[in-house]
Amino acid sequence: MADQPDFREGLQQALKRNLAGLQEVGPLTRLSGGASQETWAFDATVDGQQRRYILRRAPGGASSGGTMGASPGLPTEAKVIEAARRAGVVAPEVVAILEPQDGAGDGYVMARIEGETLARRILRDAAFDAVRPRLAFQCGEAMARIHATPAATLPALPTIDGAAQLRQYYERYKAYDQPKPVFELAFKWLAENLKPSTQTVLVHGDFRNGNIMVHPEQGLNAVLDWELVHLGDPAEDLGWICVNSWRFGVSGRTAGGFGSVEDLIAGYTAAGGTALTPAQVKVWEVLGTLKWGIMCMSMYEAFRSGYDRSVERAAIGRRSSETEIDLVNLLIG
Repeated sequence: MADQPDFREGLQQALKRNLAGLQEVGPLTRLSGGASQETWAFDATVDGQQRRYILRRAPGGASSGGTMGASPGLPTEAKVIEAARRAGVVAPEVVAILEPQDGAGDGYVMARIEGETLARRILRDAAFDAVRPRLAFQCGEAMARIHATPAATLPALPTIDGAAQLRQYYERYKAYDQPKPVFELAFKWLAENLKPSTQTVLVHGDFRNGNIMVHPEQGLNAVLDWELVHLGDPAEDLGWICVNSWRFGVSGRTAGGFGSVEDLIAGYTAAGGTALTPAQVKVWEVLGTLKWGIMCMSMYEAFRSGYDRSVERAAIGRRSSETEIDLVNLLIG
């Protein structure tokens, strides 16, 4: 088949191994988005029925995996998704995990779910007016179910609590040798206000707009992009979705630009999550904002050093200044 990726045969091999009744695999289409992983869409005929799938694959088929703050690897990610699904989390069904003998690199295939991930549309289009008011509650419910996933059902994952993240990001910040007084103040504030975790649970790590699928009738339809999954403090996920950068201009609604932190917490406790206060969530919102600011610095460093001279790196790099404003508003509020 013309213009098809060279790993197509390996993908078919993995699908045959996992999908009884597989008859035909249609053309693969590379999708935009997914800054760290490749995303491909395709249809397949299984037992005479057309089914839609997504392949999530490491760039170039390289082995995936990382250290603290990075992906534990796509095979591990896939196993976590399935464990979370069994615990009641809305997520795509994983139907196949690529294996070394397939020769297609690291990756997995999941069912394709209908819905929208673009924040601009979710937050502003009339099609989502009916579901937008309940999204924060639904996100809280989903987080509670993620955090309740039994540890015994999970593959080995790193434990990354708040103190570990604070150390990691301070070391990264200092290495850039670009002093930012607001960041220094935030580090000091967090050292005084970030309390030791009283629970260690499965944490999604990147639960935010862009990584959630929203249906115009059902609302939250799936939690996506589990590449930063780890064990840690449950408040991390709640604080991350509240970071102003993930509200995409709708700053007045703290939870993702579509709801209140109170609704987020209400959904979380209704689904069995430990009672949290807005003040506890705010501490992790401050940490999340600081982390994103330093991630933006990393983007600039990649551009400045010549490692990646893309306009995207430079554009995201300059957004560290936005997080400085957000931190000032949080720390004086």
